[in-house]
Amino acid sequence: MKIRQVKIIAGKFFVLSVLMFLVSWISCSKEEPGETEPKDENNKTVWVFLMAGQSNMAGRGAVEAQDLITNNRIITINSGNNWITAKEPLHFYEPGSAGLDCGLSFAKELLNFVPDSVTIAMVPCAVGGSSVFQWLNDEEHRSVKLLSNFKAKAQLSKKKGTIKGILWHQGERNANETDLPEYEDTLLTLFSKFRTSVADDELPIILGEIGRFAEPEEKAAYFEEVNQIIRKVAEENSYLFYISSEGLEDRGDNLHFNSEGQRELGRRYAEKYIDASGLN
Repeated sequence: MKIRQVKIIAGKFFVLSVLMFLVSWISCSKEEPGETEPKDENNKTVWVFLMAGQSNMAGRGAVEAQDLITNNRIITINSGNNWITAKEPLHFYEPGSAGLDCGLSFAKELLNFVPDSVTIAMVPCAVGGSSVFQWLNDEEHRSVKLLSNFKAKAQLSKKKGTIKGILWHQGERNANETDLPEYEDTLLTLFSKFRTSVADDELPIILGEIGRFAEPEEKAAYFEEVNQIIRKVAEENSYLFYISSEGLEDRGDNLHFNSEGQRELGRRYAEKYIDASGLN
């Protein structure tokens, strides 16, 4: 009788062990390969930065070993809107083109100037080839409805932490005779919509100059006109700032920053934010 009771107990224990294994396996299978959900710690304050614009914000640089080193104080989202520990590439909207962007470099530099209690969240919203008019009109571009996606990511971010700023890099698509006359007003209207969606009229927005390596000469002239507008709107409007692209090199296509250029962009964005926020 005692032997039978032992067998019954052993059988129940085996069934329970199998069930626990299956629950654990199903839970783990929901994560994307190589991605982990960062642990929430009650003493952590999350500072969120939204990354918007076109391909040079989405990133086209080569991802190298140094860009895969993670830091548990830098997080991002994956394509399923799950929070994960950040590593490049951060953008996922164009899988065939995904490359190194400036997000991780920005966050690493910023960590040197914020309290140890702060976690930096970099939220990707940029889509290559997108026009500023497409952003303002909330058009679908490469399967992403641009402004709607930005607003959705802003709402997701507000549940995680505090949105501290927007990194914007765009203008190559509009560097032409037809678009340039309306570019400045369109930028300012779009930024107003960004701030409305975040519910912060004083939210810092940092604009990056587009590359100074465009060719041929006529195209380079249009790129310089875009940069003139970027500098102008930053200098004439509160809570708008710009960073220079001087000295940064392309990846060989006279259009996209190379890997070191992207890392330097990130550092320049961070330095500008640090200075504008009085963190230095």
